[in-house]
Amino acid sequence: MITNNFTRYINPWLGQQLQKLRMDLDFDRGQGCWLYSREQKYLDCVAAYGALPLGHNPAAIWTALEEARTVGVPGFAQPSALEPAAALAKKLVELSPQGLEHVTFTNSGAEAVEAAIKLCRAATRRRRILSTGNSFHGKTLGALSATGNPAYQDAFGAPVQDFVRIPYGDTDALEEYLQQHGRETAAFIVEPIQGEGGVVVPPQGYLKQVRALCTAHKVPLVLDEIQTGLGRTGYLFACQAENISPDVMLLAKALGGGLLPMGAMLCTAEIYSQDFGLKHSSTFAGGGLASFAGQAVLEELTAQDNALLSHVQEMGKYIADKLGPLCAQYDFVTLRGRGLMLGLDFQIDRSTHPNNLMGLLAEQKLLTPLIASHLLHAHHLRVAPTLNGASVIRIQAPLVLAQEEADFLIQALEETLPVLDAGDTITLLEHLLEKKPAKTRPATRIPQTKSQPSPGQIKFAFLVHPLDDGSFADFDTNLDQLSSSTLTGLVKDWLPEMSPFVVGETVIKSKAGASAYCEFITIPRTAQQLMEMPPHESLAMVREGVQLARDRGAQLVGLGAFTSVVSWGGMRLRDQGVPLTTGNSYTVVTACQATIAALNKLGVDPGQSAAAIVGAGGSIGRCLALLLAESMEEIILLGNPAHPQRSQNKLARVAGEICRHIVNSHPDSPLGKVLTPIFPDKQADLKTFTRLYRDNAQHLPITISTEADKLLPRADVVVTATSSVSELVKPSNVKFGAVICDLSRPANVSREIQRLRPDVLVIDGGVVEVWDRPNLGWNFGFEQGLGYACMGETMLLALEGHLEHTSIGSNISLETLTMVRNLAEKHGFRVADLRSFDKPLSQEDWQQVIAARNPQSRPQTSPQP
Repeated sequence: MITNNFTRYINPWLGQQLQKLRMDLDFDRGQGCWLYSREQKYLDCVAAYGALPLGHNPAAIWTALEEARTVGVPGFAQPSALEPAAALAKKLVELSPQGLEHVTFTNSGAEAVEAAIKLCRAATRRRRILSTGNSFHGKTLGALSATGNPAYQDAFGAPVQDFVRIPYGDTDALEEYLQQHGRETAAFIVEPIQGEGGVVVPPQGYLKQVRALCTAHKVPLVLDEIQTGLGRTGYLFACQAENISPDVMLLAKALGGGLLPMGAMLCTAEIYSQDFGLKHSSTFAGGGLASFAGQAVLEELTAQDNALLSHVQEMGKYIADKLGPLCAQYDFVTLRGRGLMLGLDFQIDRSTHPNNLMGLLAEQKLLTPLIASHLLHAHHLRVAPTLNGASVIRIQAPLVLAQEEADFLIQALEETLPVLDAGDTITLLEHLLEKKPAKTRPATRIPQTKSQPSPGQIKFAFLVHPLDDGSFADFDTNLDQLSSSTLTGLVKDWLPEMSPFVVGETVIKSKAGASAYCEFITIPRTAQQLMEMPPHESLAMVREGVQLARDRGAQLVGLGAFTSVVSWGGMRLRDQGVPLTTGNSYTVVTACQATIAALNKLGVDPGQSAAAIVGAGGSIGRCLALLLAESMEEIILLGNPAHPQRSQNKLARVAGEICRHIVNSHPDSPLGKVLTPIFPDKQADLKTFTRLYRDNAQHLPITISTEADKLLPRADVVVTATSSVSELVKPSNVKFGAVICDLSRPANVSREIQRLRPDVLVIDGGVVEVWDRPNLGWNFGFEQGLGYACMGETMLLALEGHLEHTSIGSNISLETLTMVRNLAEKHGFRVADLRSFDKPLSQEDWQQVIAARNPQSRPQTSPQP
């Protein structure tokens, strides 16, 4: 929902992100290091990414601008030789490293980079521009091509031709490159400290070695001091720390004093050419007001024998002396930087924060924005992540930061780091929740080491997703303290921000001695979200998960829950270059085994019982019908009422299959004794069996229908296997004493049955016990070593080395069912002890069901919901 004009009229995508983070504040006033919004003040340690050297609304800059207004300096009068620009250029040359003699003004840092590219190409008559990985030089096309982050380039056709990169801080790589390609290279552009790359400080002496190599190979050196220059590191220019002079130096941000945009490119006389001088220009660059502001900035930086620069060094050291030991107390955060260009690197992932949302958010590059949002609202401290260094939060206060303001910053971090250390996601997210939760237990964090595959071990993956909003708490048990509405809000806001990710890993062993390495990959959408997405989007999301698995080395991928549904049982993913399984075969086998086991425990004869299969037209439902028909007296096939004619046709084919299977393989079963006389030709094809079924349907114990409410009351056994997210089996439509096996996820069986129908036994189908009950690396809502049967089939196939498409599509063969059942026996997998509504059935539970099923307990009328 759009709540402000920024989102409505300027940038809807960024505006929506800011709204989710509650960082869409309208700051109505700024003064010094503070911003104000409705009288609440915030310490600004972003400082417009370093563009506020003197803070907000600095008096010295306003004085200079008022002076310009008083004398009537023209704002723009190109082409001419305006004195304010010339005076600023003269001052910059006097203060800059030796050898820089000419200044070209620009309107921004990115434009300064563009000018440098043109300058160096014109001077050398070469085209190639060398930069470094993880760098940031701006977002215009040339600057973006030099930037070392594909995430910002791909959508815009960048990098364009003749841009290459080498690792940052690696002089060996630079030397090797220049030896091979120096004669083709127009310039090497590099930051003294990478800012947006995550405040990355190169090794000591790096710039000096870079200067020597560029000189030796006659390649112009361009230093991008757009963020580091003009006092940010405690030096007027960061390169002065190593006492080097570039061929070109780029400035911007702080040069406008925080009130006007301005940039500059300084260069040597040798590299400045006639072509550049006469063919490069800018309408607004070097304007009168900006030039007055720039002069005032330089005067403030150098006043009283560079007192402000000394202050930056002192404050930087003060903060580092406080934060360094603080960070050392924790295993996940480090401080780096120089002067007031500092960064906190949060090395949080699933190994530091297992079973915790923070680890997952960090791997999705979403944690640092949340930390910044928390600091903004909980501590009124304004910080921001760096653009390339997704794990880093910048601390980039105005250069005039006072010690008491530094203490304000330090205290906010002193109170926040323990929250992160404990994995206290509720406190971290509290300001985003609809109401403050009442925490019932403290958060704790126990770091653990990830499992690693052994050489030669088969590696496979299984795709999972949250079944519903409540399942979001499976990522982090702290979240189960939140209300359902609060969880729904988190799911709505944050799951769509996430891409498929690895949520757990484990080694699966077999009683036969084999082993395989498993990674669980989450598709970050609930079943409801997957169903509501356009089909091409949900399929693309699942495809992305399969690709992630394949790229991480998976030799087999299992499709869990709705990942199978949206991919048509895996049929639309067969081109992904890795074998797939839906796990439907073992799901069917275990569901039948669990159902028969429940009937036996209750003393019910399957041969005198009717079984209804809800969703019989689907892959799992069809197979369930085939297997249950081997034991049951009557089969009821129920299809989708939304498409009655199509469902009837599918169900008729399933009924024909049942007839053929029973007549050929189980003629002596209860159904076989009825069907065999009607189908004398056992070798007939399915079409014939289906036609004969239709002709004799009214006389056969196999019924097809889309009216579940009408026919479910006839069934002693109900098995659900649908892709619906609705409750289809309710207290009002179930026979007295029925046994229900629910395979659907989310469940199709109403929880009200547990309360209103004690005579009915509901068992969770498709739950298996893995051999040796390993820790599966993630909370699936079961005790250790238990998992879904679809997951179990993927494990069995990997243990067996059966690396080919299995159980995909809607026509799973009986041979496949038999194979998977035999693999389970070989490798030691079995149906888990029976469960009901996600909890194991105790002996007391069984006794209560048996007592409620006593004929004397039978109500005179069916209970109403």
